[in-house]
Amino acid sequence: MLILTIRTDKSEAELGLFDDDHKQAYLTWLAHRQLAETIHSKIDEILRSQDHSLHNLKGIVAYRGPGSFTGLRIGISTANALAYGLKIPIVATSGNRWLEDGQQALIGGENQQMIVPNYGAPPHITVQKK
Repeated sequence: MLILTIRTDKSEAELGLFDDDHKQAYLTWLAHRQLAETIHSKIDEILRSQDHSLHNLKGIVAYRGPGSFTGLRIGISTANALAYGLKIPIVATSGNRWLEDGQQALIGGENQQMIVPNYGAPPHITVQKK
């Protein structure tokens, strides 16, 4: 089962490509404020590095937080869109074992269908100025 992993809770974003729980490739980059601009090309890069395409993916694991509001929003939105568009299962996990726990959940047949972030605190959303 080819699994894409996504972690975007901090300035350095992470993508992984696993065959079940065997790592094929892992990519980290300083995304910071360019995450929305770079995440899609980085997903393409990690897939191409192993001669795969999006259509080879069989599941997605995403880190749900806590962490950066904007980073989690972008990463989880991307994960949800890919899972929905490709009709593949998706799970979100947290903690130090997020990767292993997520992989095992997917291998075990879990599908959360749509995942939501855990920011660790309520988001601070400002009122629009007129």
